[in-house]
Amino acid sequence: MSNLSEIVDSLENRIGNLLDRHQKLKKANANLEEELAELKLKQQHFEKEIEVWTEKCDSLKLANSMLGSDQHKRETKLKINALVREIDHCISQLSE
Repeated sequence: MSNLSEIVDSLENRIGNLLDRHQKLKKANANLEEELAELKLKQQHFEKEIEVWTEKCDSLKLANSMLGSDQHKRETKLKINALVREIDHCISQLSE
């Protein structure tokens, strides 16, 4: 009989240990999920910031080429042609 009670006590201890580990793992998982959410927000913020800086860089390149720099003339011509095509398209839609 004492052997059976020892087995039951051992099982109770193991189950208690497993429950403790389970709770710790749940807390760790919740912390990791919170950290992941924060990192995703930071990533979105940085992606928006990169987009803004890329647009500023492109604007500066365009302004620089319009001021007479030979470095970005091809890009400027392509951009102007694209803008002219877009304006022509708008005009054609308005005339319909």
